Amino acid sequence: MTVPAPRVRRRPRTPGRLLPLLLTTALLLPVAFLVGQAHELVDTDRDVVARERLGVEYLRALGPVTDALVDAQSAAVTGRPLRRDTLDQAVERAATVDARIGGELSTSERWAGLRAKLEALPERALTDREAAFTVYGEVTDLLLALHNKVRETSGLIRDTGVDAYFLQDGVAEEMPEAMVAAGRLTDLAVLMNRRSEAERLQSLSQLATLRAAALQPANDLANNLRAVVENTESADLGANVLTPFDAYQRAVETMALHSQPVDQAGTVDTTRLLAARNEAQQAAKQLQPVLLDEIDRLLAERLDGLDRDRLLILGAGGLAALLLVGLAVNTWMSRPRDTSAAPAAGDAPAPPPGVRWDTAGARPMEPPPALQPVGQVHEPDRWRPFDAAR
Repeated sequence: MTVPAPRVRRRPRTPGRLLPLLLTTALLLPVAFLVGQAHELVDTDRDVVARERLGVEYLRALGPVTDALVDAQSAAVTGRPLRRDTLDQAVERAATVDARIGGELSTSERWAGLRAKLEALPERALTDREAAFTVYGEVTDLLLALHNKVRETSGLIRDTGVDAYFLQDGVAEEMPEAMVAAGRLTDLAVLMNRRSEAERLQSLSQLATLRAAALQPANDLANNLRAVVENTESADLGANVLTPFDAYQRAVETMALHSQPVDQAGTVDTTRLLAARNEAQQAAKQLQPVLLDEIDRLLAERLDGLDRDRLLILGAGGLAALLLVGLAVNTWMSRPRDTSAAPAAGDAPAPPPGVRWDTAGARPMEPPPALQPVGQVHEPDRWRPFDAAR
Protein backbone atom coordinates (compact mmCIF):
# COMPACT_ATOMS: atom_id res chain seq x y z
CA MET A 1 0.00 0.00 0.00
CA THR A 2 1.40 3.33 -1.05
CA VAL A 3 0.87 6.31 1.19
CA PRO A 4 0.46 9.62 -0.74
CA ALA A 5 2.98 12.34 0.01
CA PRO A 6 1.64 15.26 2.03
CA ARG A 7 0.85 18.38 -0.03
CA VAL A 8 3.19 21.32 0.34
CA ARG A 9 1.49 24.47 1.68
CA ARG A 10 1.47 27.19 -1.01
CA ARG A 11 2.95 30.54 -0.10
CA PRO A 12 0.83 33.65 -0.69
CA ARG A 13 1.71 35.44 -3.94
CA THR A 14 2.62 38.79 -2.37
CA PRO A 15 5.23 39.77 -4.99
CA GLY A 16 2.76 39.00 -7.77
CA ARG A 17 0.11 41.18 -6.17
CA LEU A 18 2.46 44.12 -5.64
CA LEU A 19 3.60 44.13 -9.26
CA PRO A 20 0.49 45.95 -10.61
CA LEU A 21 0.91 48.62 -7.95
CA LEU A 22 4.52 49.14 -8.92
CA LEU A 23 3.64 49.34 -12.61
CA THR A 24 0.84 51.80 -11.91
CA THR A 25 3.16 54.01 -9.92
CA ALA A 26 5.77 53.83 -12.66
CA LEU A 27 3.18 54.92 -15.25
CA LEU A 28 1.68 57.66 -13.08
CA LEU A 29 4.99 59.43 -12.72
CA PRO A 30 5.53 60.21 -16.45
CA VAL A 31 1.83 61.07 -16.85
CA ALA A 32 2.08 63.55 -13.97
CA PHE A 33 5.28 64.98 -15.46
CA LEU A 34 3.71 65.50 -18.90
CA VAL A 35 0.59 67.06 -17.42
CA GLY A 36 2.69 69.40 -15.31
CA GLN A 37 4.83 70.44 -18.25
CA ALA A 38 1.82 71.09 -20.49
CA HIS A 39 0.09 73.04 -17.72
CA GLU A 40 3.20 75.15 -17.17
CA LEU A 41 3.46 75.97 -20.89
CA VAL A 42 -0.18 77.02 -21.00
CA ASP A 43 0.30 79.20 -17.92
CA THR A 44 3.33 80.83 -19.52
CA ASP A 45 1.38 81.62 -22.68
CA ARG A 46 -1.46 82.96 -20.60
CA ASP A 47 0.85 85.29 -18.68
CA VAL A 48 2.19 86.62 -21.98
CA VAL A 49 -1.30 87.39 -23.29
CA ALA A 50 -2.36 88.96 -19.99
CA ARG A 51 0.68 91.24 -20.12
CA GLU A 52 -0.22 92.27 -23.66
CA ARG A 53 -3.68 93.26 -22.45
CA LEU A 54 -2.01 95.48 -19.86
CA GLY A 55 -0.12 97.12 -22.71
CA VAL A 56 -3.39 97.79 -24.53
CA GLU A 57 -4.79 99.40 -21.39
CA TYR A 58 -1.72 101.61 -21.04
CA LEU A 59 -1.86 102.66 -24.70
CA ARG A 60 -5.52 103.54 -24.27
CA ALA A 61 -4.51 105.97 -21.50
CA LEU A 62 -1.71 107.51 -23.58
CA GLY A 63 -4.03 108.35 -26.49
CA PRO A 64 -5.71 111.36 -24.84
CA VAL A 65 -2.31 112.58 -23.61
CA THR A 66 -1.02 112.59 -27.19
CA ASP A 67 -4.07 114.48 -28.49
CA ALA A 68 -3.96 117.07 -25.72
CA LEU A 69 -0.21 117.58 -26.06
CA VAL A 70 -0.40 118.15 -29.83
CA ASP A 71 -3.23 120.65 -29.30
CA ALA A 72 -1.24 122.42 -26.59
CA GLN A 73 1.77 122.68 -28.89
CA SER A 74 -0.30 124.17 -31.70
CA ALA A 75 -1.87 126.64 -29.27
CA ALA A 76 1.54 127.69 -27.98
CA VAL A 77 2.95 128.15 -31.49
CA THR A 78 -0.04 129.99 -32.93
CA GLY A 79 -0.51 132.17 -29.86
CA ARG A 80 -3.95 130.84 -28.93
CA PRO A 81 -4.92 130.38 -25.27
CA LEU A 82 -3.74 127.11 -23.80
CA ARG A 83 -6.30 124.59 -22.53
CA ARG A 84 -4.29 123.06 -19.73
CA ASP A 85 -7.32 121.49 -18.09
CA THR A 86 -7.69 118.96 -20.92
CA LEU A 87 -4.00 118.08 -20.77
CA ASP A 88 -4.00 117.90 -16.97
CA GLN A 89 -6.98 115.53 -16.91
CA ALA A 90 -5.38 113.27 -19.49
CA VAL A 91 -2.14 113.24 -17.49
CA GLU A 92 -3.96 112.34 -14.27
CA ARG A 93 -5.75 109.41 -15.89
CA ALA A 94 -2.50 108.15 -17.37
CA ALA A 95 -0.80 108.54 -13.98
CA THR A 96 -3.50 106.41 -12.37
CA VAL A 97 -2.96 103.66 -14.92
CA ASP A 98 0.82 103.84 -14.51
CA ALA A 99 0.53 103.62 -10.72
CA ARG A 100 -1.45 100.39 -11.10
CA ILE A 101 0.39 98.56 -13.90
CA GLY A 102 3.50 100.65 -14.55
CA GLY A 103 5.63 98.50 -12.26
CA GLU A 104 4.76 95.34 -14.17
CA LEU A 105 5.43 97.01 -17.52
CA SER A 106 8.61 98.76 -16.29
CA THR A 107 7.32 102.17 -17.43
CA SER A 108 7.15 104.02 -14.12
CA GLU A 109 10.56 105.63 -14.44
CA ARG A 110 9.97 106.76 -18.01
CA TRP A 111 6.50 108.04 -17.15
CA ALA A 112 7.87 109.99 -14.18
CA GLY A 113 10.30 111.81 -16.48
CA LEU A 114 7.58 112.57 -19.02
CA ARG A 115 5.17 113.79 -16.36
CA ALA A 116 7.79 116.13 -14.95
CA LYS A 117 8.25 117.62 -18.42
CA LEU A 118 4.49 117.96 -18.89
CA GLU A 119 4.00 119.70 -15.57
CA ALA A 120 6.90 122.03 -16.35
CA LEU A 121 5.18 123.35 -19.47
CA PRO A 122 4.21 127.01 -19.05
CA GLU A 123 0.68 127.86 -18.07
CA ARG A 124 0.58 130.65 -20.62
CA ALA A 125 1.74 130.85 -24.18
CA LEU A 126 5.39 131.72 -24.51
CA THR A 127 6.27 134.99 -26.11
CA ASP A 128 8.98 133.21 -28.08
CA ARG A 129 7.05 130.85 -30.32
CA GLU A 130 10.23 129.31 -31.70
CA ALA A 131 11.21 128.31 -28.17
CA ALA A 132 7.75 126.87 -27.57
CA PHE A 133 8.11 124.75 -30.71
CA THR A 134 11.41 123.37 -29.42
CA VAL A 135 10.16 122.72 -25.86
CA TYR A 136 7.05 120.87 -26.99
CA GLY A 137 9.12 118.91 -29.49
CA GLU A 138 11.23 117.51 -26.67
CA VAL A 139 8.15 116.48 -24.71
CA THR A 140 6.52 114.77 -27.70
CA ASP A 141 9.75 112.83 -28.29
CA LEU A 142 9.53 111.50 -24.74
CA LEU A 143 5.89 110.57 -25.31
CA LEU A 144 6.72 108.61 -28.46
CA ALA A 145 9.53 106.84 -26.59
CA LEU A 146 7.01 105.84 -23.91
CA HIS A 147 4.74 104.35 -26.58
CA ASN A 148 7.62 102.20 -27.81
CA LYS A 149 8.50 101.21 -24.24
CA VAL A 150 4.96 99.97 -23.64
CA ARG A 151 5.04 97.94 -26.86
CA GLU A 152 8.31 96.28 -25.89
CA THR A 153 7.69 95.50 -22.23
CA SER A 154 4.10 94.34 -22.75
CA GLY A 155 5.11 92.00 -25.57
CA LEU A 156 2.75 93.54 -28.13
CA ILE A 157 5.66 94.07 -30.50
CA ARG A 158 6.30 90.30 -30.44
CA ASP A 159 2.70 89.15 -30.83
CA THR A 160 2.44 86.03 -32.98
CA GLY A 161 -1.06 86.78 -34.29
CA VAL A 162 -1.11 88.46 -37.69
CA ASP A 163 -4.13 90.66 -36.97
CA ALA A 164 -2.98 91.68 -33.50
CA TYR A 165 0.54 92.44 -34.70
CA PHE A 166 -0.50 94.76 -37.54
CA LEU A 167 -3.10 96.45 -35.37
CA GLN A 168 -0.69 97.16 -32.52
CA ASP A 169 1.95 98.36 -34.95
CA GLY A 170 -0.53 100.80 -36.42
CA VAL A 171 -2.15 102.10 -33.26
CA ALA A 172 0.92 102.12 -30.98
CA GLU A 173 3.64 103.28 -33.38
CA GLU A 174 2.40 104.61 -36.72
CA MET A 175 -0.58 106.60 -35.44
CA PRO A 176 1.21 108.50 -32.61
CA GLU A 177 4.15 109.26 -34.91
CA ALA A 178 1.79 110.48 -37.64
CA MET A 179 -0.16 112.69 -35.24
CA VAL A 180 2.95 114.23 -33.71
CA ALA A 181 4.54 114.77 -37.13
CA ALA A 182 1.33 116.36 -38.45
CA GLY A 183 1.28 118.74 -35.51
CA ARG A 184 4.90 119.69 -36.06
CA LEU A 185 4.29 120.16 -39.78
CA THR A 186 1.45 122.62 -39.28
CA ASP A 187 3.27 124.42 -36.48
CA LEU A 188 6.40 124.81 -38.60
CA ALA A 189 4.29 126.20 -41.46
CA VAL A 190 2.87 128.80 -39.06
CA LEU A 191 6.35 129.72 -37.88
CA MET A 192 7.68 129.92 -41.44
CA ASN A 193 5.08 132.50 -42.44
CA ARG A 194 6.33 134.72 -39.59
CA ARG A 195 9.96 134.44 -40.65
CA SER A 196 11.76 136.52 -43.18
CA GLU A 197 11.83 135.44 -46.80
CA ALA A 198 15.43 134.25 -46.57
CA GLU A 199 14.75 132.24 -43.43
CA ARG A 200 11.58 130.92 -44.99
CA LEU A 201 13.43 129.57 -48.00
CA GLN A 202 15.99 127.96 -45.73
CA SER A 203 13.19 126.27 -43.80
CA LEU A 204 11.71 124.59 -46.88
CA SER A 205 13.97 121.56 -46.44
CA GLN A 206 12.87 121.20 -42.83
CA LEU A 207 9.26 121.49 -43.96
CA ALA A 208 9.81 118.76 -46.56
CA THR A 209 11.35 116.54 -43.90
CA LEU A 210 8.36 116.97 -41.59
CA ARG A 211 6.00 116.36 -44.50
CA ALA A 212 7.67 113.02 -45.20
CA ALA A 213 7.67 112.24 -41.48
CA ALA A 214 3.91 112.78 -41.39
CA LEU A 215 3.12 110.90 -44.60
CA GLN A 216 5.27 107.81 -44.09
CA PRO A 217 3.66 106.59 -40.83
CA ALA A 218 0.23 107.48 -42.21
CA ASN A 219 0.90 105.34 -45.29
CA ASP A 220 2.25 102.52 -43.12
CA LEU A 221 -0.88 102.72 -40.99
CA ALA A 222 -3.01 102.52 -44.13
CA ASN A 223 -1.14 99.42 -45.31
CA ASN A 224 -1.46 97.74 -41.92
CA LEU A 225 -5.18 98.41 -41.69
CA ARG A 226 -5.76 97.30 -45.25
CA ALA A 227 -4.01 93.99 -44.55
CA VAL A 228 -6.05 93.45 -41.38
CA VAL A 229 -9.40 94.32 -42.96
CA GLU A 230 -8.76 91.99 -45.90
CA ASN A 231 -7.65 89.02 -43.78
CA THR A 232 -9.63 89.39 -40.56
CA GLU A 233 -12.36 86.98 -39.54
CA SER A 234 -14.24 89.66 -37.61
CA ALA A 235 -17.40 90.82 -39.34
CA ASP A 236 -17.52 94.13 -37.43
CA LEU A 237 -13.93 95.28 -37.86
CA GLY A 238 -14.24 96.34 -41.49
CA ALA A 239 -17.38 98.41 -40.97
CA ASN A 240 -16.03 100.07 -37.81
CA VAL A 241 -12.63 100.87 -39.30
CA LEU A 242 -13.39 101.90 -42.86
CA THR A 243 -15.31 105.11 -42.13
CA PRO A 244 -12.81 106.80 -39.78
CA PHE A 245 -9.91 105.35 -41.74
CA ASP A 246 -11.12 106.82 -45.03
CA ALA A 247 -11.64 110.20 -43.35
CA TYR A 248 -8.16 110.03 -41.86
CA GLN A 249 -6.52 109.09 -45.14
CA ARG A 250 -8.28 111.89 -47.04
CA ALA A 251 -7.30 114.41 -44.38
CA VAL A 252 -3.65 113.33 -44.49
CA GLU A 253 -3.56 113.63 -48.28
CA THR A 254 -5.13 117.08 -48.06
CA MET A 255 -2.66 118.07 -45.38
CA ALA A 256 0.26 116.98 -47.57
CA LEU A 257 -1.16 119.00 -50.46
CA HIS A 258 -1.62 122.22 -48.46
CA SER A 259 1.81 121.94 -46.85
CA GLN A 260 3.34 122.84 -50.22
CA PRO A 261 4.40 126.50 -50.66
CA VAL A 262 1.91 128.52 -52.68
CA ASP A 263 4.50 130.97 -54.07
CA GLN A 264 8.19 131.27 -54.72
CA ALA A 265 8.66 133.03 -51.40
CA GLY A 266 7.84 129.83 -49.53
CA THR A 267 4.50 130.92 -48.11
CA VAL A 268 2.18 128.14 -46.94
CA ASP A 269 -1.61 128.29 -46.75
CA THR A 270 -1.79 127.65 -43.01
CA THR A 271 -5.57 128.05 -42.80
CA ARG A 272 -6.28 125.08 -45.03
CA LEU A 273 -3.37 123.17 -43.56
CA LEU A 274 -4.69 123.60 -40.00
CA ALA A 275 -8.18 122.54 -41.12
CA ALA A 276 -6.81 119.39 -42.74
CA ARG A 277 -4.77 118.56 -39.64
CA ASN A 278 -7.82 118.99 -37.41
CA GLU A 279 -9.79 116.61 -39.63
CA ALA A 280 -6.97 114.05 -39.50
CA GLN A 281 -6.77 114.38 -35.73
CA GLN A 282 -10.53 113.91 -35.28
CA ALA A 283 -10.50 110.83 -37.52
CA ALA A 284 -7.56 109.42 -35.55
CA LYS A 285 -9.46 109.95 -32.29
CA GLN A 286 -12.32 107.84 -33.65
CA LEU A 287 -10.02 105.22 -35.13
CA GLN A 288 -7.75 104.64 -32.13
CA PRO A 289 -10.32 103.16 -29.69
CA VAL A 290 -11.72 100.92 -32.43
CA LEU A 291 -8.29 99.42 -33.09
CA LEU A 292 -7.51 99.03 -29.40
CA ASP A 293 -10.86 97.34 -28.81
CA GLU A 294 -10.14 94.90 -31.63
CA ILE A 295 -6.72 94.05 -30.22
CA ASP A 296 -8.21 93.51 -26.78
CA ARG A 297 -10.93 91.29 -28.25
CA LEU A 298 -8.37 89.12 -30.03
CA LEU A 299 -6.32 88.78 -26.86
CA ALA A 300 -9.40 87.95 -24.79
CA GLU A 301 -10.35 85.17 -27.23
CA ARG A 302 -6.82 83.82 -26.98
CA LEU A 303 -7.07 83.80 -23.18
CA ASP A 304 -10.33 81.87 -23.35
CA GLY A 305 -8.71 79.30 -25.63
CA LEU A 306 -5.79 78.89 -23.22
CA ASP A 307 -8.19 78.42 -20.31
CA ARG A 308 -9.94 75.67 -22.24
CA ASP A 309 -6.61 74.03 -23.02
CA ARG A 310 -5.69 74.09 -19.36
CA LEU A 311 -8.94 72.41 -18.38
CA LEU A 312 -8.48 69.77 -21.08
CA ILE A 313 -4.95 69.03 -19.90
CA LEU A 314 -6.05 68.65 -16.28
CA GLY A 315 -9.04 66.54 -17.31
CA ALA A 316 -6.95 64.24 -19.51
CA GLY A 317 -4.34 63.84 -16.78
CA GLY A 318 -6.96 63.06 -14.14
CA LEU A 319 -8.69 60.55 -16.41
CA ALA A 320 -5.40 58.79 -17.17
CA ALA A 321 -4.61 58.58 -13.44
CA LEU A 322 -8.06 57.15 -12.65
CA LEU A 323 -7.75 54.54 -15.38
CA LEU A 324 -4.34 53.41 -14.17
CA VAL A 325 -5.45 53.24 -10.55
CA GLY A 326 -8.63 51.38 -11.54
CA LEU A 327 -6.61 48.88 -13.55
CA ALA A 328 -4.28 48.26 -10.62
CA VAL A 329 -7.17 47.79 -8.17
CA ASN A 330 -8.96 45.45 -10.54
CA THR A 331 -5.82 43.35 -10.98
CA TRP A 332 -5.29 43.20 -7.22
CA MET A 333 -8.86 42.16 -6.46
CA SER A 334 -9.09 39.55 -9.24
CA ARG A 335 -6.17 37.37 -7.96
CA PRO A 336 -7.28 34.16 -6.06
CA ARG A 337 -6.72 33.83 -2.36
CA ASP A 338 -4.36 31.07 -1.17
CA THR A 339 -5.70 28.59 1.38
CA SER A 340 -3.93 25.56 2.88
CA ALA A 341 -7.00 23.27 2.86
CA ALA A 342 -8.40 23.73 -0.63
CA PRO A 343 -6.38 22.46 -3.58
CA ALA A 344 -5.21 24.91 -6.10
CA ALA A 345 -7.00 25.29 -9.39
CA GLY A 346 -5.90 22.61 -11.85
CA ASP A 347 -4.58 20.21 -9.16
CA ALA A 348 -5.87 16.59 -9.35
CA PRO A 349 -7.83 15.29 -6.34
CA ALA A 350 -5.93 13.12 -3.89
CA PRO A 351 -6.37 9.34 -4.48
CA PRO A 352 -8.11 7.22 -1.84
CA PRO A 353 -5.98 5.11 0.49
CA GLY A 354 -4.35 2.16 -1.16
CA VAL A 355 -4.54 3.66 -4.67
CA ARG A 356 -1.41 4.67 -6.42
CA TRP A 357 -0.96 7.19 -9.22
CA ASP A 358 0.48 6.21 -12.53
CA THR A 359 3.84 7.54 -13.53
CA ALA A 360 2.32 10.34 -15.63
CA GLY A 361 0.18 11.42 -12.68
CA ALA A 362 -2.89 11.55 -14.85
CA ARG A 363 -5.14 8.90 -13.22
CA PRO A 364 -4.91 6.40 -10.36
CA MET A 365 -3.76 2.85 -11.08
CA GLU A 366 -5.98 -0.10 -10.23
CA PRO A 367 -4.36 -2.69 -7.95
CA PRO A 368 -3.14 -5.80 -9.77
CA PRO A 369 -5.21 -9.02 -9.40
CA ALA A 370 -4.21 -11.51 -6.68
CA LEU A 371 -2.11 -14.57 -7.71
CA GLN A 372 -3.83 -17.97 -7.83
CA PRO A 373 -2.31 -21.53 -7.68
CA VAL A 374 -1.73 -23.45 -10.90
CA GLY A 375 -4.05 -26.38 -11.57
CA GLN A 376 -7.69 -26.97 -11.08
CA VAL A 377 -9.40 -24.03 -9.84
CA HIS A 378 -12.21 -24.65 -7.47
CA GLU A 379 -14.82 -22.07 -7.39
CA PRO A 380 -16.25 -21.32 -4.02
CA ASP A 381 -19.42 -23.13 -3.17
CA ARG A 382 -22.44 -21.28 -4.18
CA TRP A 383 -25.88 -21.41 -2.60
CA ARG A 384 -27.88 -24.06 -4.35
CA PRO A 385 -31.53 -24.87 -4.13
CA PHE A 386 -32.68 -27.33 -1.51
CA ASP A 387 -29.39 -26.84 0.41
CA ALA A 388 -31.40 -25.87 3.40
CA ALA A 389 -33.06 -29.29 3.42
CA ARG A 390 -29.80 -31.08 3.88
